[in-house]
Amino acid sequence: MNEKDDFMRRLAGGLRGMPKDTATDILQDYEGHFGEGRRAGRSDADIAHQLGDPARLARELRAEAGIRRWEDERSMAAALGAIVGLLGLAALDLFIVIPVLITILIVVFCLALAAVCIGFAGLVILPFAILNILPSSDGSWLQNILIGLGLFSAGVSGTAFCALFLIGLTDLVSRYARAHFRLISPGASLSAGV
Repeated sequence: MNEKDDFMRRLAGGLRGMPKDTATDILQDYEGHFGEGRRAGRSDADIAHQLGDPARLARELRAEAGIRRWEDERSMAAALGAIVGLLGLAALDLFIVIPVLITILIVVFCLALAAVCIGFAGLVILPFAILNILPSSDGSWLQNILIGLGLFSAGVSGTAFCALFLIGLTDLVSRYARAHFRLISPGASLSAGV
């Protein structure tokens, strides 16, 4: 087996599990790199060496595909795909980042859960306040309605804040991965060197 075949086999193995069209496009691009390199008079071994480790390249391409999907789609599945891709890219760095991210996610999840419960409590109180069947020390009907509305508003606001925080956190992690990719990549553009 020559260098090109070995490189392409290892790259294809690293891309397994990605959408078939995306993986096929990537593999065709790298076939093109080898074709261009041959036309320039370079050997397959030289081209493969210039492209780098195919397993690492596959992790970088997975992370980049996840980030692009997140930027295009902004869904929970896209966010999860971006985060999973980033985890594969920067495994060593993320031994430090993962505990911090998990802690932040747990805190945000607990805050969101508390906000939902507070909002639900406001929704439960509101009909009883409107019907004036809530016990109150001074019997203020308007005060009970305002308490119900306040709790519901606080719950909605807290839930919205948590959602916006998670979107911002996903963007921050995406930027971190892109910066990390540029720092660890021997050449910022893989195609520029071939």
